[in-house]
Amino acid sequence: MGQKTITKNTLFYGDNLDIIRQYMADEFVDLIYLDPPFNSNRNYNVLYKDESGLESESQMLAFEDTWHWTRAADNQYHELAAVGDKVGRALENLVDAMGRNPLTAYLVMMTARLVELRRVLKPTGCLYLHCDPTASHYLKVMLDMIFGVENFKNEIVWQRISSKGNVQKKFGAIHDIILLYAKKLGQEKWNQVYRPLDPAYVEKTYRHIEEGTGRRYALSDLTASIQRASAGQIYEWKGKRPPPSRCWVHAKDTMAELEKQGRIVYSKNDYPSYKRYLDEIQGEKIPDIWTDINIALKNELLGYPTQKPLALLERIIQASSNPGDVVLDPFCGCGTAVHAAQKLGRTWIGIDITRLATTLIKSRLYDAFQIEAKKDYDLIGEPTTLTEAKHLATQDRYQFQWWALGLIPARPQGGQGDSKTGKKGKDRGIDGIMTFQDDPKGHHKRIIIQVKSGKVKPGDIRDLVGTITRENAVMGVFVTLEPASRDMEMEALSIPKWHSETFNRYYPKIQILTIEELLNGAKVQFPGNDTTLSKAQREQDRTGEQGALL
Repeated sequence: MGQKTITKNTLFYGDNLDIIRQYMADEFVDLIYLDPPFNSNRNYNVLYKDESGLESESQMLAFEDTWHWTRAADNQYHELAAVGDKVGRALENLVDAMGRNPLTAYLVMMTARLVELRRVLKPTGCLYLHCDPTASHYLKVMLDMIFGVENFKNEIVWQRISSKGNVQKKFGAIHDIILLYAKKLGQEKWNQVYRPLDPAYVEKTYRHIEEGTGRRYALSDLTASIQRASAGQIYEWKGKRPPPSRCWVHAKDTMAELEKQGRIVYSKNDYPSYKRYLDEIQGEKIPDIWTDINIALKNELLGYPTQKPLALLERIIQASSNPGDVVLDPFCGCGTAVHAAQKLGRTWIGIDITRLATTLIKSRLYDAFQIEAKKDYDLIGEPTTLTEAKHLATQDRYQFQWWALGLIPARPQGGQGDSKTGKKGKDRGIDGIMTFQDDPKGHHKRIIIQVKSGKVKPGDIRDLVGTITRENAVMGVFVTLEPASRDMEMEALSIPKWHSETFNRYYPKIQILTIEELLNGAKVQFPGNDTTLSKAQREQDRTGEQGALL
């Protein structure tokens, strides 16, 4: 298919279907995790909180979780149906039975991507599809068609919270579904994962203490059902035979070796049991119902509406991949799978179609691992040169604005986004906000950001000053695609500087930064700590060094 070669950790901005087709060769990826927008018929918004902890009036539309049968959906449907295989026929049957509606549009979108994801998965690979009960049963039908019923491995139930109150006339919804398929069941990679034993179980079961060593141990039955017995398991051991319909677990020579090792304990009536030490047990094998991982911990939260806990992705990656393997998340959101893969030493590929997501991921990777785009991993789909930035501004000035805010980075501000176009409403002169702390009391101070992709003039600077005054901010940043004129620079210099009493330093009240300067690493000048975006915790060990793909 003429795909380009990916040679290192890579973050993509764009439509995952196009990117997978363009960049990824057959049988290229070891593990796929995807957490696509659920078909829950609602919009998700990233709700930024202001310094008082209250939700901001303005919200940035993160993604729209509503699907419609558009011309694009219809074209995709006919493309899949025209193949004439069981996948296309199953999709046709569903559409014929249910009609052309948001649900079938969602299934068409997902089917097209799942077909491509199976193509890029190695024979030893697995796919984990994270979904909710709204559409999980329909998705399982399509996965059965794409991967084969015989390659279904697990339906994992993740209980994300322990209870849900205020639910009217229904049981509280507290779980998600994760569907696990192997490319070829029996060939897939599998590392058994464990969780700590319950302390009450340990106290009850491993109640014996070995003299001399102090090691805890339990006593296990040395018999098994005679239905599975071989001739070597039916014998008398030191005058004792198993109960009727039972046999010994081990052959006689193995029993002799266990006794020699001190692993057989005899009861008062001389009946043997096996000594099982607690310190030899790795833990409890994880079943398909996960109740030990709650929603993302408070110290992990980055303000993204559907953020999953790091522990969840670590479990998945540890179970179905090895260090150096390639992990792909085609709906990577705020980058939890990418974070977990980096931490565990896997090579990762993340894809998302929102500028907000890529901004959060870049910030998260730097905070957690001190790694940067272009330097430590590839960033594809976002402008990296002035020419590319100008092209984006010509195509879509709103996407350009959100991308430019990500260079700072600042959190987007403005009216509620339009659900169909993603364009924001009236912004009252505020495109973005930065916050920082520069005093011991922890008070947040605000910086107003304005982004311009067209012609600029000195009056724009005066307008920004007015907005700063109205919003009770301390500084403003004017981001421009075109170079600022001499008159604009003089206008900015004429504004009295802002003084930080804590640091006893003066800072320009108006800072003008061009896109070219930002691309070359220019930063906003301010004192203290940047509190604009939630910070990912710094990982202590950099186990995620770059692994080779090929």
